[in-house]
Amino acid sequence: MSITDTLTTPAPLGRLSVRLAGLAGWRRLAVAALFGGLATLALPPADAVPVLLVAFPGLLWLLDGARTGRQAFAVGWFFGFAHHLLGLYWISAALFTDIGRFWWALPLSAAGLPILMAMFSGFTTLLVWKLRATGLARVFLFAASWALFEWLRGHIFTGFPWNLIGYGWTGFLPVLQSVSLFGIYGLSLLTALVAALPAVLGGSAPSSPADRRRGWGAVAAGLALFAALGAWGGMRLAGASDETVPGVRLRLVQPAIDQRLKWAPGERVRNVQQQMDLSAAEPASPSAGPPTHVIWAETAVPLFIEQDARVRQALGSVTPPGGLLITGAPRAAVDAEGEQRYYNSMVAVDGSGAIAGSFDKFHLVPFGEYMPLRRWLPVGAIAGNGAEFSAGPGPVTLDLKGLPPVSPLICYEVIFPNAVIDRDHRPQWLLNLTNDAWYGNTAGPHQHFAIAQTRAVEEGLPLVRVANTGISGVVDAHGRIAAMLALGHRGVVDTALPKALPMPTLYGWMGDGVFGVLLLICFAVGLSARQRR
Repeated sequence: MSITDTLTTPAPLGRLSVRLAGLAGWRRLAVAALFGGLATLALPPADAVPVLLVAFPGLLWLLDGARTGRQAFAVGWFFGFAHHLLGLYWISAALFTDIGRFWWALPLSAAGLPILMAMFSGFTTLLVWKLRATGLARVFLFAASWALFEWLRGHIFTGFPWNLIGYGWTGFLPVLQSVSLFGIYGLSLLTALVAALPAVLGGSAPSSPADRRRGWGAVAAGLALFAALGAWGGMRLAGASDETVPGVRLRLVQPAIDQRLKWAPGERVRNVQQQMDLSAAEPASPSAGPPTHVIWAETAVPLFIEQDARVRQALGSVTPPGGLLITGAPRAAVDAEGEQRYYNSMVAVDGSGAIAGSFDKFHLVPFGEYMPLRRWLPVGAIAGNGAEFSAGPGPVTLDLKGLPPVSPLICYEVIFPNAVIDRDHRPQWLLNLTNDAWYGNTAGPHQHFAIAQTRAVEEGLPLVRVANTGISGVVDAHGRIAAMLALGHRGVVDTALPKALPMPTLYGWMGDGVFGVLLLICFAVGLSARQRR
């Protein structure tokens, strides 16, 4: 081959990008969906982040073939639809606990949510297409747009920041340490940036060897960035303390009660008794000492504790001497207007059966705990057993007897970055009560645990998670799992409480501010490079 042939023949990735850009109609959309589905493997529990080095460049090469804004939006929408269809399939499992009653919601949960979530990736590709950038400029603008719309997805319409692309790093703790600096949105931004870099190796125009070297140099620089983050994170982990809070021994109770039996009238008392038996069992390691505090999961007591002294006394009978039993339970109260309100709550009971503290969930699940479209859907909330819950104030820091100040979080409240603690009264640990029995043996509980684990690293606070069934455990302030009870297992975990970092992390101090600066820099670099071209 002559030098002229070398300079005028696209490299293999160039030929692939040209073929993808040349696709039209349903073929383009089908391949976009294929790339979106592939990107799902980057997330927990698979954690195969390298697949993004294929999925994101493929998405950008497909975008090269878009001739109208509508086509550009469609490429991103089909990518996002397949991505969320596979990533959120487990939500539909909740309906099968009472499919005869909620059959009508099955298509809404299976396809409706992915349809809505795909709008954000559709607007991402539309924005990138409208900016008309190429090369590295387009990569920077794509990463910034992807991260911007992830942030918007996590905030508008009450927010749903599930499966942000940065969560793929929960399987690699050294890199995950970087969320202590710029949070999960910042990690998503850098992940999208580096994963999209191979797109510069494609294009319809022939490239010279020098252009190809620069392209590979950009890819190498991106990979080096994550190698540096991993090295920094490794050093941070190497210097991490294993200190625990003196005088505190927690017992986490995971009863693994089938969701279909949890609220059954003939099973409620039996379910509570089962958890009492687990709470009173002898420690597996007597040398470690007996538990000082017992913790049950979300709505572990399906009864109104505050209104039933007998239930409180029964709970008090298995409360450690001088300690507390902390449990999830519904709560009923009459508001100032005389209207009955129901709350998804956490209640702490002492040995005498007295209530020592309580907390009401403040970030409710749409459709699960309240119906946002009641005018058109005259049915009760799914998780509320027909009733609707009201939101309490939060986040809050509770002072409970014998424990450091704690920030309680019920169920998916833990998925919201920068919204899990009271900044004016910093807690010393996070307590997440949840019930993942709704979702069976699916990816959902694994994703939920990984997301909760990330909050611990962001805030520099240990996290205790207690689930009706999987995954219960303790995560220290660096995201290291100190104790765990696997999905579907019945039993208890007796564990110490790790100490919080003495000072807030950079993210704990500035919240999403650092991410905002990175986002502006990324947009600025992309727009500046675009203008120079």
